[in-house]
Amino acid sequence: MRMRYLALGDSYTIGEDVESPARWPEQLAATLCAQGIALDPPEILATTGWTTDELAAAIAAHRFTPPYDLVSLLIGVNDQYRGRSLDEYRPPFAQLLDTAIRFAGDSARRVIVVSIPDWGTTPFAASDPRGRALIGAQIDAFNAAAREITQTRGAHFIDITAISRSSPADETGWLADDGLHPGSAQYAAWAAAIAAAVRHTRP
Repeated sequence: MRMRYLALGDSYTIGEDVESPARWPEQLAATLCAQGIALDPPEILATTGWTTDELAAAIAAHRFTPPYDLVSLLIGVNDQYRGRSLDEYRPPFAQLLDTAIRFAGDSARRVIVVSIPDWGTTPFAASDPRGRALIGAQIDAFNAAAREITQTRGAHFIDITAISRSSPADETGWLADDGLHPGSAQYAAWAAAIAAAVRHTRP
């Protein structure tokens, strides 16, 4: 029986400025299928620019068909970008995670939370007055909060932030043309890391 997969998020999940097959949820599904885990193409609810509250509003307006065998959640970069505090981020993130768990048939082990990548390392960030160091520190703080909440719920937290901070010798496809979002090669690295986690935690 094929597994059903729901991906919730923002620009990173919808794959801003890359073709649909290059999105990490699409690459994850293809990777797992190649490894003998039958996963349907993902149902994606994500839009560039969404914050936690905007994703929650979209979820409320969307018709889902749960339970899903796998649910992923990657959200928070736009909360950080807009200058929201950790105290403003934690409650809506926790509510979104609870919703994701509910979509997974109330099984937290079917839910994976993906860390926020560090956009401060990108060319786009060069003109941001906060500077790369502060952006990175804020991303780390948001990820620490998300990890703590995720582990408390019993879901899986997958850290791809280190990948986003790496700089391979061959950078072809590492970033999208906008100089901000990941390109197909970086999403492939994310998908490989997430696939490894899914293989070890599959329901």
